[in-house]
Amino acid sequence: MNRDTAVGRAGATSWARDLTLGIRFAVGGGKESWARTLLTAVGVGLGVTLLFMASALPAIMDSRTAREAARDDMMYMDSGLKPSTNTLLITAAGTIFHDDQIRGRLLKPEGFSAPVPPGLNKLPGPGEMAASPQLARVLAAPGNQLLRERLPYRITATIGEQGLIGPGELAYYAGSADLTEAPGTYRIDHFGSQEKAPKFDPIVMLLLVMALTVLLMPVAVFITTAVRFGGERRDRRLAALRLVGADIRMTRRIAAGEALLGSLIGLASGAGLFPLMRHFIGSVTLYDTSVFPSAVLPNTALAVLISLGIPTTAVLATIFALRRLSIEPLGVMRNTIPKPRRLWWRLMLPALGVALLLPLSGKVGSSSSVNEYQVAAGVVLLLSGMTAVLPWLVEVTVRRFRGGPVAWQLATRRLQLNADSAARMVSGITVAVAGAIAVQTLFTGMQDDYTAATGQDTSRAQLRVTVDVRNDGQADQVTTALRTTPGVQAAMTTIKAYATADRASDAGETTPGRVPMIPVTVADCATLQSIAHIDTCQQNSVFLIPGVGGDTLEPTVIPPPGGRIDLNASDGRADGEKPRLWTIPATARTVQARVDASGYEHHGILATPGALNAAHLSTPRAVVLLQLDPQNPQAIEHARNTAVRIDPTDPTITLHNTKQDEQFASVQRGLRIGAIATLLVIGASLLVSMLEQLRERKRLLAALVAFGAPRRVLALSVLLQTMLTVALGLTLALSGGLGLAAILLKSFKQPLKYDWASIAQITTAGGAVVILVTVLSLPPLWRMMRPNGLRTG
Repeated sequence: MNRDTAVGRAGATSWARDLTLGIRFAVGGGKESWARTLLTAVGVGLGVTLLFMASALPAIMDSRTAREAARDDMMYMDSGLKPSTNTLLITAAGTIFHDDQIRGRLLKPEGFSAPVPPGLNKLPGPGEMAASPQLARVLAAPGNQLLRERLPYRITATIGEQGLIGPGELAYYAGSADLTEAPGTYRIDHFGSQEKAPKFDPIVMLLLVMALTVLLMPVAVFITTAVRFGGERRDRRLAALRLVGADIRMTRRIAAGEALLGSLIGLASGAGLFPLMRHFIGSVTLYDTSVFPSAVLPNTALAVLISLGIPTTAVLATIFALRRLSIEPLGVMRNTIPKPRRLWWRLMLPALGVALLLPLSGKVGSSSSVNEYQVAAGVVLLLSGMTAVLPWLVEVTVRRFRGGPVAWQLATRRLQLNADSAARMVSGITVAVAGAIAVQTLFTGMQDDYTAATGQDTSRAQLRVTVDVRNDGQADQVTTALRTTPGVQAAMTTIKAYATADRASDAGETTPGRVPMIPVTVADCATLQSIAHIDTCQQNSVFLIPGVGGDTLEPTVIPPPGGRIDLNASDGRADGEKPRLWTIPATARTVQARVDASGYEHHGILATPGALNAAHLSTPRAVVLLQLDPQNPQAIEHARNTAVRIDPTDPTITLHNTKQDEQFASVQRGLRIGAIATLLVIGASLLVSMLEQLRERKRLLAALVAFGAPRRVLALSVLLQTMLTVALGLTLALSGGLGLAAILLKSFKQPLKYDWASIAQITTAGGAVVILVTVLSLPPLWRMMRPNGLRTG
């Protein structure tokens, strides 16, 4: 055996021996040791639970995609199936209630072997409905009479887990005997498709990486803080070990062994808390998103990495924390003024982060390929640098504080002697606020690129209703029903259909290929003047708007006045079918189009009912734009109920001025959900950290009270110490977050623009969490200042 191998084995043996000795001290050191170990375990356990939750994100996303694909019923709309014993007619009948999306389908089996949707054992009969558990609860809740009127079906079954993407989803299947082959109704012979999750846009993927990094960084910071709980009393015990012969390296390894036990218990408690949290997550719905507990499965590789990384972090963090202490046989050189901290190496971390991010400047685009690991590493280094700079900032700030009220002197003197514990307590919230500011600013800067104007004008109308009608009389009935609905202030109706030029007028020739469609719109003069630039209009007026328009997006070639069109041609007229000819009046005038409130620009032929009877049109549709009473919050629900009574598939469309990219919106929604979870964990972990600090100072506080110090002064000193540290931490977070945001915006080729209102909200929320935790810790602090706090046993 060579000398290097022998030295390596001896070193490994020494590490194992000293770590084991540290674990024995933690177990057999009395209630103080157990209290410190349990606090460490609680802190680590909270972080581990959230890390396991984060590692389950790929499984959650895969589960939702698979469930959506398994129940897909709209992939076969052009399948060309014929009626048979194993076919089913289906149409979408989803609706919106109080901004909650409800997925709905109307079904009509065409044979005894018709397919059954996932989550059901049989198809609901006419008038019957299978509802999701959450929809059934909503329908049964008081105050939801409007929704019960809109879905008047009798619930006979519950949709199982296999047919839903989440336990909080609102969904139903209803049987209908009136369903026929019509536009919007499809014939299928099975449910399910091979749909895969859509590929993320590169920019959206980077935003997702950024969001996850920012959300998980505070958790990692707190875990490294938790393993250093109880440092002062532990260090005094290590001094006793030096007195009996232990060297510096041995004492550090023994201290690492104590932290290792707390981290292992915390890892086990986090792993045990995870199933409980997974069960609880099924009852939570945030931003219309819910998850089945069975889908929350940690990624195996990530779970192994967490399981190995937590104990390793505990050992390394403890050894690193002891580097500034001089643990001697006669005591710990901590209670004197410490040697000033060096700043240069603390600035190396953010400098390295900037060095990784700056090369990406102007290179991140939707068609570019960027290394996500480089972005994540740069962000981690920048945020980690703030945790390293914070103790230095606290020390430099409080070094010159002198005098003041007693509470202020106690607070500042404590920070002057040992700023580490106070800085560690707020380091997690500092990282969280800085990251949140950066990500929020980045999302704000990218918002315009992923938000498009719809052309709709919600100041003119808020709801669009489209209904198939037979003539203008039926259209009037639809308009009257909607106009007289409670909360509806105005209704503007147009009747739309399509026609073709008279093929017989083309010198007896038929144009090969598809015949161009001509949009035809019938409405009263007031309505026509709102969709076209018309100065004068009479009861028999006709107007022509050539150009590209209608749903066909084809050039609209309109015959001149005196020409004829075939009204029996909405979908193209079959050979041998009689035409329904109509002559364009010689008085028809050409006008310019005007975009209506729904963002639609009308082209083709515009006619009043006196000039063209809507009954002559083929498959006409009535389009009604509704203006709702802004003072009536239920107006839109009343209007939807009226529309559903006319057409059970809910023919309404809510108008919006803008529309956001779905992937971008989903990442933003996920960031909000993750931010809430992270904030809850940070709040709980901060409370644990605060209790640990108070426990460390229990005897000192009790002694001060015994010598006559007022309790309110001591409580105020704790509050001032926290507020001062929080103020410094938030100042650092604000500057770091704004700087990181500037670098990221430059990488994404976006102008530097800050949303100061959101930044103020984030900063205030971070400070409020710490202050709230401090206030919650005052009752235990009051108990610790009792005389029995002087006991040593």
